[in-house]
Amino acid sequence: MAPLMPTRREFSSLAAASVATMPCRAWSSTQEIKFGLTPVCLTSDLELLTSLRAYLEGSLGRPVKLVTRRTYQEITSLLISGQLDAAWICGFPLIAFQPRLAIAAVPVWRGRPLYQSYLITGVDRAAGSLEDLRGDIHAFSDPDSNSGWLVTAAELASRGVTSDRFFRRTFFTWGHRNIIRAVASGLADSGSVDGYVYEVMRETEPTLIERTRIVRASEWLPFPPVAFAASAAGSDMAARFRGALTGMADDADGRAVLRMLRLDGFRLGDMALYDPVAAKVAAVRGLPG
Repeated sequence: MAPLMPTRREFSSLAAASVATMPCRAWSSTQEIKFGLTPVCLTSDLELLTSLRAYLEGSLGRPVKLVTRRTYQEITSLLISGQLDAAWICGFPLIAFQPRLAIAAVPVWRGRPLYQSYLITGVDRAAGSLEDLRGDIHAFSDPDSNSGWLVTAAELASRGVTSDRFFRRTFFTWGHRNIIRAVASGLADSGSVDGYVYEVMRETEPTLIERTRIVRASEWLPFPPVAFAASAAGSDMAARFRGALTGMADDADGRAVLRMLRLDGFRLGDMALYDPVAAKVAAVRGLPG
């Protein structure tokens, strides 16, 4: 069953409720910095997490706690309510929660702050388009994921159909790696997956990737950003956190983290970069139920 697209009012109500129960923390000179991570980051790699935390602590001069959760919604709610200081989220919640979120920095991958969503299927299957996947059991990542749900939902919306009507059945795997595993094992006929994660796994888990194939790659879209709650975005610590991210490529320890992430670095970004995601959100919201 495809998720119902929340309206801006529903998103705002959720955010307001979170803020009401936990006011935003002010930055202090001694506080532990809490950085939230979603499945867009390769959070199962303990060496990566250890190195990332060590780099941030060295750059910021503060203890850093990395916070992981199963869903984008959990991390986004913690960020808006002030229980996280920053989080690596997705372009979809960044748009949906405007103006409560602000961009800290945007990753640069293969020279650009862009990535794609892939439709994938089993390696032996002859399928060349989304239409060839009609009637599939289809795996999505998360209902708040751009590449793992929204891109496919928006394309179907342009045809006047919802995912639960187009596919025989859909389910969420709560991680892009899990989509690839589901398709490779035959648990799903097809899936919508983050192209960056897929390409990293082509290097790290090639035997798994070899059991799948790309049916279609989307247009280039803005990479999932690191974000702040808007109420904290102008603070001194927020500026230092931005500096730690954008300066990562100039630091030996930072470059080691980037190599593990297969990223070139981080750069400053603005909301205009995410206009293509906003257009997809509007397309899905405009589809009659």
